[in-house]
Amino acid sequence: MCGRARLATDVSEIKIQFGIPDSVPLPNVPARWNIAPTAMMAVVRRSPETGERHLGMLRWGLVPAWSSQGTTRYATFNARAETIATAPSFRGAWKAGRRCLVPVDGYYEWHREGKVRTPYAIGLASGRLMALGGLWESWRGPGDEILRSFTVITMASTGRLAALHDRMPVIISEPDWSGWLGETTSTDAGKWLVPSPDENLDIWPVGPAIGNVRNEGPYLAARSAV
Repeated sequence: MCGRARLATDVSEIKIQFGIPDSVPLPNVPARWNIAPTAMMAVVRRSPETGERHLGMLRWGLVPAWSSQGTTRYATFNARAETIATAPSFRGAWKAGRRCLVPVDGYYEWHREGKVRTPYAIGLASGRLMALGGLWESWRGPGDEILRSFTVITMASTGRLAALHDRMPVIISEPDWSGWLGETTSTDAGKWLVPSPDENLDIWPVGPAIGNVRNEGPYLAARSAV
């Protein structure tokens, strides 16, 4: 799974790395080291109106367009790659090609050994921003208010991550960003649902303070002794 992330990189750097056009207004993206589901996060998507890359703040936890109350009975902050084309909450966005990129400095995962859970931070070995593959959706309320939300796609873990947790987020490599966003023609979006190579990732233990969603600050991502 992927249920905790961090993004402290300045929005101006996000704009540069993700090729956001100068014509697109930038949102306020506060530095966060402990982002949990239901929070608002910066998301890169292709605007249906202009076709340009757009950076906006969307809620983590996809609300299907067909929801009657703007909520869902199920946890939708993650979508399994194996069932994304058939799961009722996600199949509409998948079929319509509403794919997005979620820029993060990295994410956290917990390794369980007996009753002990040890948190780890995962980032790119290059130090660049990581782009999590996701889906986004718009929900229109009775007063015509619009809620935009997203989910992070996960798959079975491989390599070193498999020893940490059985699920990992889909990480879209930079050369594939354009295709994933639908800027180029492709008949098989599933080809991008592949694990990130071991050598591309940096994994390190962090302190238990990350377990409390009220905690914030750079110290949460500091390397810790196991």
